[in-house]
Amino acid sequence: MQSINETPYLYMIDSSAFQGKKAAYFTLGCKLNFSETSTFGRMLQELGVTTVQKGEKADICLINTCSVTDVADHKCRQAIHRLVRQHPDAFVVVTGCYAQLAPSTVSSIEGVDLVLGANEKASLIQYLSDAWSSRSSSSVWQPASIFTQKTKDIKTFAPSCSRGNRTRFFLKVQDGCDYFCTYCTIPYARGFSRNPTIASLVEQARAAAAEGGKEIVLTGVNIGDFGKTTGERFIDLVRALDAVEGISRYRISSLEPDLLSDELIAYCAQSRAFMPHFHIPLQSGSDTVLRLMHRHYDSRLFADKIAAVKALMPDAFIGVDVMVGCRGETPECFKETLELLEKLDVTQLHVFPYSERPGTSALKIDYVVSPADKKLRSKQLLELSDAKTEAFYQRYIGSKAEVLFEKAPHGKAMHGFTRNYIRVELPAKDSRPELDNCLCQVELGDFNHDRTALMACIL
Repeated sequence: MQSINETPYLYMIDSSAFQGKKAAYFTLGCKLNFSETSTFGRMLQELGVTTVQKGEKADICLINTCSVTDVADHKCRQAIHRLVRQHPDAFVVVTGCYAQLAPSTVSSIEGVDLVLGANEKASLIQYLSDAWSSRSSSSVWQPASIFTQKTKDIKTFAPSCSRGNRTRFFLKVQDGCDYFCTYCTIPYARGFSRNPTIASLVEQARAAAAEGGKEIVLTGVNIGDFGKTTGERFIDLVRALDAVEGISRYRISSLEPDLLSDELIAYCAQSRAFMPHFHIPLQSGSDTVLRLMHRHYDSRLFADKIAAVKALMPDAFIGVDVMVGCRGETPECFKETLELLEKLDVTQLHVFPYSERPGTSALKIDYVVSPADKKLRSKQLLELSDAKTEAFYQRYIGSKAEVLFEKAPHGKAMHGFTRNYIRVELPAKDSRPELDNCLCQVELGDFNHDRTALMACIL
């Protein structure tokens, strides 16, 4: 077992310095980032900081970045510049994957005060407090960039279980990755796989239930790898969480196919609260490309996992990540991906074009796909995704279902999800504030106007 520093956020902080201050938050990237930002926001709130309202100026800006593609990097820089312009006197903190991978670039942006890497993010509030005090007491303030350079030295785990503006809670159960796929920078940005104890996660789930939470999404970088630092297993975490009273639903944000065990599938099929909903990264349906990517499975294993889920949970919603246009993906390889996905009983495709990442071994692969071909291949897969999702929804028109509704602006339609993740819309005339976070029995009608949800009436 590896050692882990499950770092508490707060140390010695002068909360009086934060009383009455306002903060603006901006998050890019994955659900894990949103969960972390929400937790930071809650902790600042406990120090007396409120969230800035539209038209107000913030005293603190916190930007949690992503670096999964070069487009994400560009969006991060845009977001930083925008918040600096909107809140010219604010103390600006930047953290997240882009901050870890490009700290010099981020710290050179005018207006940025503090840049924190993956290891330091766990103590973000403490670093903010120290730097805030230094800037306040110094006539010449120098921005600080603090990050751990070596992947092996990123060992802290920042606990997070928060819902922010959402109905669902997001529980961070794992961080980092040991896989080192050839196209990916995540191990460099987040470090190796690490996790807290099952006991600590159960306590966080109980706290969410005490706050009225009914649904928890398990988040992480490579969730199925849970246990590297504690000697526990992911299936044991699932069993323990399933026993937490008050939580009616759990969803697993993403599971690598080689880590989706038959034991886990069988347990979820009969569990009390784990929903028939899986998100399983494929990346490519070509075994040639999977080998070039250094993925840990082949197309046969992936197909077998889909069949195993559907055999025990025929109503399961299955989302799939697919990367198009990566180096080495010849037209023949893409055809293999398309044909495999056409045959598989999956519900939705999350399609994204390959992006060159500096320092990755994929750059050594000679065959390069043109931007035009990436765009064409993305279009083909997105059209397939739309057809599969619509067909899945169509099967449930006229049926009854349990929906967890989410808060909607006054006078607007409410939305929610069925157990198997069908998005449901309740007309504005039937929407009521008391339905927020309410599990309701509904009858599912036809598609809404833009075909993104099924209309519903409460029974």
